[in-house]
Amino acid sequence: MTICCCIVPEYLLKTIVEKGKTPQHVIHACQSTLENSKHLQSSRVEAIVSAQRQSPSEAEEREAALSTLAYDAKHRTVARPTHQLNRTVYDSQNSRDDPPPRDKIAIKEGGALISEAEDPTKNANECYIGLKKTYDFFFKFFQRNSINSRGMPLDSFVHFGVHFNNAFWNGSSPISLVFGDGDGILFNGFTDELDVMAHEYTHGVVQYTSPLNYTFQSGSLNESLADVFATMSNWLIGEGIWTAGVNGSALRDMKNPGTAYDDDRIGKDNQLAHWKDFKKLDISLDNGGGMLGKSIGSIWYKALTGGKLGRDATFKEFADLIIKNAGKHGDEIKEAWELVGYPFPDSKSEL
Repeated sequence: MTICCCIVPEYLLKTIVEKGKTPQHVIHACQSTLENSKHLQSSRVEAIVSAQRQSPSEAEEREAALSTLAYDAKHRTVARPTHQLNRTVYDSQNSRDDPPPRDKIAIKEGGALISEAEDPTKNANECYIGLKKTYDFFFKFFQRNSINSRGMPLDSFVHFGVHFNNAFWNGSSPISLVFGDGDGILFNGFTDELDVMAHEYTHGVVQYTSPLNYTFQSGSLNESLADVFATMSNWLIGEGIWTAGVNGSALRDMKNPGTAYDDDRIGKDNQLAHWKDFKKLDISLDNGGGMLGKSIGSIWYKALTGGKLGRDATFKEFADLIIKNAGKHGDEIKEAWELVGYPFPDSKSEL
């Protein structure tokens, strides 16, 4: 099940609202962002249900998709893929429509960057440049030609909503990456952080390789994978996302989990560092999407794209795939997983 996958988790926005220690317009911005995110998620679910009514059963679709992925992985050649970077950055003009309007193109592939007079925030330019860097990263290290590996156009939207405190991967039509401007008090814009771009881009890669359901452990794993590939560009996820007055360096610190921020207005970072701290949550809280990650580059990519990862995969199932794909490094990789709690007792239970 593909849901609108956001970089800023719901629980963090809720904490800011509940603490009430920021100006009222910031609290309103966080509330509005939460409401809009829920609306987007609901619309995704409705679209998925509607599509399933008009197509083969989910089980049949899943088996067909996994068979295709397994075949592709088995017969993958070493030939270099074609470089087909094709970006379009749209200006949402502060609309919160779903889908965002496409009547104003800020920059199209091959076009010139726009002037500061046209966009003082520089968000469109940052987005355009960040998309190329992210595309090039996946192309260079994983021979992946865009999100779907077949040259899919990279459509993105900047200036989504008014003081929208998030960025997200829109996995439903029109498939795109969407960025808010932030409120200027707690959150800066979301387009100048390459790790944010890589995080959302990876959600797209997950959707086209191992479409993990965005609930319970598979939802947590989905988020963890997005963080892992973003980590390859920066240990700090969302570095610079906070304004200067916030006591924080990022949204998540993958090297030192739980230390990214600690501020009276936003609370303390509660990212997990070990499985013993894994919590079973009600599905209404953050869709069960948690955070737990380690980075092993190409081994992770092989496990993700090998066609063996089920929609409801657990952390143990993914770790087993990682270890299996590690070859001569298997023992070392297993030891690394053990440092965070592998084989994850009760890993089959729901969050």
